[in-house]
Amino acid sequence: MSTATAKPEDTTPTNPSAANTAGGPSDSAPTAGPTGGGGAPSSGGGGNFVSASLYIGDLLPDVNEGLLYEIFNAVGPVASIRVCRDAVTRRSLGYAYVNYHNAADAERALDSMNFTDIKGKACRIMWSQRDPSVRRSGLGNIFVKNLQENIDNKQLYDTFSLFGNILSCKVVCDKETGKSKGYGYVHYETNEAAANAIEKLDGMLIDGKEVQVGIFQRRDTRPDQASWTNCFIKNIPYDWDEDRLRKEFESFGEIASVSISMGKRRVFPKKKKVEEKDEEDAEKKEGEEGEEKQEEGAEKESEEEKVSF
Repeated sequence: MSTATAKPEDTTPTNPSAANTAGGPSDSAPTAGPTGGGGAPSSGGGGNFVSASLYIGDLLPDVNEGLLYEIFNAVGPVASIRVCRDAVTRRSLGYAYVNYHNAADAERALDSMNFTDIKGKACRIMWSQRDPSVRRSGLGNIFVKNLQENIDNKQLYDTFSLFGNILSCKVVCDKETGKSKGYGYVHYETNEAAANAIEKLDGMLIDGKEVQVGIFQRRDTRPDQASWTNCFIKNIPYDWDEDRLRKEFESFGEIASVSISMGKRRVFPKKKKVEEKDEEDAEKKEGEEGEEKQEEGAEKESEEEKVSF
């Protein structure tokens, strides 16, 4: 399995083999995450083979095959483990595949070890999907935005798992800070589960914040510029809320959603250096004038002394 062009999270090997743990996270969204207890998925093509392979994501760079073997072999006999690495640098790409001898052990590992810490960082486990067409179809894949910053993968999974079996689930985070970017992806096993989640959760409050839930669209299937319906408005008065903004723009047509992003107001300090320099120049000038007056007074006194003699 080639990893030369693989990227963490959004690109995974697609050639199935027992040693290389075929399949990977969904290509329909940059996600790879937990799965629900809906049983091991069967391979594509209508076969009866049941997968016993797991995808393990969100791994630290120093997690290797030996450590993963110790962790996952405690659940059941492991057939093989592969940490995916860059073909040139051999640096870990942050995910791995674990192959069990039977699907029951794999399902037990998924149910009992999902979101557990590996070297201090919570891992995400999902079934390894052997059929790339399933990952690329986008069926059952939804996009969730306007999430609170403290919502993590487990909270997102717990909220959306009520509506069906989840194949993958992830909150997108900043690579440098590790903080949530406020959106995520949930990939259901069926379109019906996805539609049910959209119907029940779109516009609802999650942790006190209204979220927007909709069908995920791949980049190449999104509307072009001519059919784009979003407007970006800046320099909005600070006392405006979303209702005020909606009222201002609804006269031009029906509005699907309105959102105001509140940031910290930046206050730029005054240029103190120029003021300090002016004060220093003024003090220096006054000092020089004082010295000149003292010299003039001394000269006058010396002339008066000469006259007295």
